[in-house]
Amino acid sequence: MTPGEVAAAGAALFEAENSRRQIGLLTLVHPEMDMADAYAVQADFCARKMAAGAKPIGWKIGLTSKAMQAALQIDIPDSGILFDDMVFETGSTVPAGRFIEPRIEAEIAFVMKADVPGDATRAQVLAATDFVAPSLEILDTRIRRRDPETGQARKICDTISDNAANAGIVLGAARHDPGALNLRWVGAIVARNDAVEETGLGAGVLSDPVEGIVWLARRLAEYGQRIEAGQVVLSGSFIRPIEAPAGSRIDADFGSFGGVSISFA
Repeated sequence: MTPGEVAAAGAALFEAENSRRQIGLLTLVHPEMDMADAYAVQADFCARKMAAGAKPIGWKIGLTSKAMQAALQIDIPDSGILFDDMVFETGSTVPAGRFIEPRIEAEIAFVMKADVPGDATRAQVLAATDFVAPSLEILDTRIRRRDPETGQARKICDTISDNAANAGIVLGAARHDPGALNLRWVGAIVARNDAVEETGLGAGVLSDPVEGIVWLARRLAEYGQRIEAGQVVLSGSFIRPIEAPAGSRIDADFGSFGGVSISFA
């Protein structure tokens, strides 16, 4: 993609988020686009959010499960930027019309107390982590999930461009020392309006959620970026996304690890 095409795509995504009207698949308009193009579009989109006043607070990792990677025919995760306007308190209600097509994923959130080097080891990630907490990620799609005329579904480059479908974060109140737990065995039962929809374990995230943070640190280093002290990192979902239409309440029971919930007006 040319710089002009990247800028046009970033502007269209920014407008889609603000107008709550989706745009078409970028991979239909730019079938030649690759992941480098997609991250360039994401960067442009996020730069527009920052220019409008949004402040970065961390990162999200997506597409960490084998099932989701197979669906998009990739073998690596993706990442996006978290902003301060994405934060919701557990137990709160998302106002009507805030999102286009919200969905929910359950994740383990890492809150950092030190910067993470680009060549971080698992031990260095744990040492840099202040605490881990139960969390929900709210996904949204500024790009259509499927083209109505051709039937083509979103591809990985669409998802990356769309800030990895990132839209909201809900942290539970519990706080844990990551070194005191085997995060592979931390899991959740996730219900919508009291009906269980999904269950999963942390091991569904690259076999170990800590490895997700290692992957992110190394990917960011390739672009001159890093995970910094004070940032929140969503380590990746271990369940399939749950649709969250108006009137939904989503509760994630992480057992002794804690709980987190969000409602949609």
